Amino acid sequence: MRFTVIIPARLASTRLPNKPLADLGGKPMVVRTAERALLSGAAQVVVACDHMDILHACEQHGIKAYLTREDHPSGTDRIAEVAKLLQLSDNAVVVNVQGDEPMIDPALIAATAALVDSATPMATAAHGIATASDFFNPNVVKVVLDSRGRALYFSRAAMPWARDAFARAKDVVPAGALRHIGLYAYQNQFLQRYPNLPISPLEQIEALEQLRVLWNGIAIAVHVTEHSPAIGVDTPEDLQRVRQFFE
Repeated sequence: MRFTVIIPARLASTRLPNKPLADLGGKPMVVRTAERALLSGAAQVVVACDHMDILHACEQHGIKAYLTREDHPSGTDRIAEVAKLLQLSDNAVVVNVQGDEPMIDPALIAATAALVDSATPMATAAHGIATASDFFNPNVVKVVLDSRGRALYFSRAAMPWARDAFARAKDVVPAGALRHIGLYAYQNQFLQRYPNLPISPLEQIEALEQLRVLWNGIAIAVHVTEHSPAIGVDTPEDLQRVRQFFE
């Protein structure tokens, strides 16, 4: 199937300033991410950025980029602007790949894009949780699914809660526990609607943007992969580990 990857890249970062431009083996991180996305079979890969420095860095390495408004409240709003600039059709599939994922699996991008259709205008990904420390970590977002592989709920809390097993010990992981992977695919018609959806109280409580979609009664398909995703870059420590790989 045909799909477009749009990579939101914002220069400001509280934990890692100028993160999209961080050097990884001679290339900026956002360029490394775009190069991985190009291996997914995408029809095109575009960076949606908020600063001329990112735009110039992409152009120097042959990556198409668009300068967007600086005041977008989320990456989803930013890619919606670029999808409109690209004049994509309503049925076009757009994949949001975060700009700090320079080691993302191209096959994961393609598999997530393949789940989007008119009945499920949004898709994401997840993988099994192996350790109790991850299961109880609020920074690890969990997702539970229905019988069709659609998301019932996302939470920072431990779920599903194994009542009987946890009465005996708290170092077990319930069968089927899933960690959410922050990769999203959308039907463009829905992507253009998204910024205008009413904000969910659950979204504000959990600080999870995707809960707005469920709260408004819209289905999210979930691709479950057997492979743990490669490390993303959120902290200086993450950056150092990724740099070692590219060097």
